[in-house]
Amino acid sequence: MPEDISEKLRQNRDAIDAIDRQIVELLNKRVLQDGGYDEAAVLAKVARINPGPLSVATLQAIYQALMLAGLDPSAQATKADEVDALDASIVRHLNQRVTHAGEIGRIKHASGADYYDPTREAQVMAKVCALNPGPVKNATLRSVYREVISGSIALEKQLVIAYLGPEATFTQQAAIRNFGVSLDYRAMKTIPDVFMEVELGRADYGVVPIENSTEGAVFHSMDMFVESNLHICSQVYLPIEHCLISQSPLAEIREVHSKDQALGQCREWLRENLPQAELVDVVSTAEAARTAQEKAGVAAVASSLAAQRYGVPIQARGIQDRDDNVTRFLVIGQTRARPLGEGRDKTSLILSLKDEPGALEKTLRPFGKRGINLSKIESRPSRKKAWDYLFFIDFIGHYEEPLVQEALAELESHCSFVKWIGSYPNLPH
Repeated sequence: MPEDISEKLRQNRDAIDAIDRQIVELLNKRVLQDGGYDEAAVLAKVARINPGPLSVATLQAIYQALMLAGLDPSAQATKADEVDALDASIVRHLNQRVTHAGEIGRIKHASGADYYDPTREAQVMAKVCALNPGPVKNATLRSVYREVISGSIALEKQLVIAYLGPEATFTQQAAIRNFGVSLDYRAMKTIPDVFMEVELGRADYGVVPIENSTEGAVFHSMDMFVESNLHICSQVYLPIEHCLISQSPLAEIREVHSKDQALGQCREWLRENLPQAELVDVVSTAEAARTAQEKAGVAAVASSLAAQRYGVPIQARGIQDRDDNVTRFLVIGQTRARPLGEGRDKTSLILSLKDEPGALEKTLRPFGKRGINLSKIESRPSRKKAWDYLFFIDFIGHYEEPLVQEALAELESHCSFVKWIGSYPNLPH
């Protein structure tokens, strides 16, 4: 890279680092000051004082992420003009940040770099959390910066994100959790449709579910990786809160509609509270919500977002059988995430074993003797011949690391099929 370009990159990165220190400080001051505004008034105010280049929608999403956590319990009543001045400073710094980020983007994209850089985003999140003295929680700070980064990308290119639809599903929530609100989202009918949309270039990235902490793997997603040339760019963990939504009270509910995974995650609650109701498996929680909207005596297991989207009252919240009910989603595309190192990356492989005694033990040995931690191993019929299985393996480390390369070389010597399907950040969620 020419020296003058390297210097421009350094100057803009230094400017961003200084601005981030100020933004983190200002946000922590903001949650300690109560100017007496409600949410609508705050959103109207920041729209009014926004000089750009951030869009109003992005700026409001940033403030919504902050307001979702609420003011700190020790917040003090503050004069409205003092809070206004603080908000004006926050808005000004946010716009300065995306201006410098845009300069970096223009330089990098001229050489073919991707607009979405999951490794760089992970580094930004780690940096701002390290700067954070509180009382703002790191999770809130990450949500704020997710929207900051989303808004920065949108100023350069309107990325298209395909996801397993329809609207108001948990997959859409996971997509927004990863990419922010400022990009273009398109709902697909099936998981293969998501893969196809990205493979054909009609979408830049896709988001699909891969496993749930209660119900296990989503096999349709796993199967698609066997033949697809796409790979995993990032992962999203989404805590799942299911609601029972219906136009009718519990005593009048005769049917409960939802996707099979959602019904399975609420099996015990439904058995105890609606033992006479018929459980009806449908293609999505959103379809179930639409049916509950239209028919009396029918309930849906769905998200609060779906209840809001389709205007159906929530009869019961948090009906999942486990409080730690979490679904893992994968972001798929052509982007190859660079290594973070220090055990902060995860790699996914697909393996097929030779039909011989001790094949599985031989497969695990290359990892164990190098101290590589396996975080998941899942078998799946290959669908090519009877009793032939594929193994989906996740481990801690990046494809480019020397120890990982050694392990893969050893695997290829006694596995009939080895396919790398992605290395990506593995950070707190």
